[in-house]
Amino acid sequence: MQGKRAMITGGAGGLGLAIARALVKEQVHVALWDLNGERLEAALSALRAEKVMAEGWVVDVTDPTAVREAAAKVGPVDVLFNNAGVHAPGDFLENSESDISRQIAVNLTSYIYVARAFLPGMISRGSGHLVWTASAAGLLGVPGMAVYSATKHAVVGLAESIRMELRRAGHGGIKTTIVCPSFIDTGMFNGCTPPAIAPWLKPDALAREIVSAVRADRLYVREPAMVKLIPLLKALPSSVGDLLCALTGMDRSLGGPPVEKRRVHRP
Repeated sequence: MQGKRAMITGGAGGLGLAIARALVKEQVHVALWDLNGERLEAALSALRAEKVMAEGWVVDVTDPTAVREAAAKVGPVDVLFNNAGVHAPGDFLENSESDISRQIAVNLTSYIYVARAFLPGMISRGSGHLVWTASAAGLLGVPGMAVYSATKHAVVGLAESIRMELRRAGHGGIKTTIVCPSFIDTGMFNGCTPPAIAPWLKPDALAREIVSAVRADRLYVREPAMVKLIPLLKALPSSVGDLLCALTGMDRSLGGPPVEKRRVHRP
């Protein structure tokens, strides 16, 4: 990957900055977009200390005009990381309309705007790589994050559909990687208690895994190991899946009342 150019949305903190640090070690030139200007400057200073090319722009990725204008400034990129994300805590009916709109705009709509800004250049060059930050919550519903989970399910469907459209159109040189991690220790889910079988993921370790997947053209990154079992879990009867979620504590990761202890009535 040495000498390639990568662009990361939400790149000034959390997983985005961890990905940037991992790419820098590969001598990849990185461009960061973030809404927080102060955090962006701090991230760029840290990256430039590694003596690599790092650029950044303050961009509201929910604004299609701002996305197009910033993309023109960035120019062609080899790897695009659609990574910006927000989460509003609370059950579905507890989320305000602004919370709901914000999550959809950042977690899904911005991914569409950003991909449409950079994908035509990849098609014209015949190569590129689209990396989509989804979530384990994009593979399985999780109580306490209904709207967030909905947006991440949509990202998985969007990424898979675009991949198939590109293949059908003969653009096989453009690869896809979909990232579906469980809870990452970045601060987004402060107060969360991850399931016992899925401890906190460290952003730097996950970022290295993502960069490795891009290098190997892997379609999915699903971490930790239990996330790889979600397709099997969904194949089970819903009652069995619900029981497993209760036993592991997954259904209470983001709060909520404990599951009632039910008596078993035998005939």
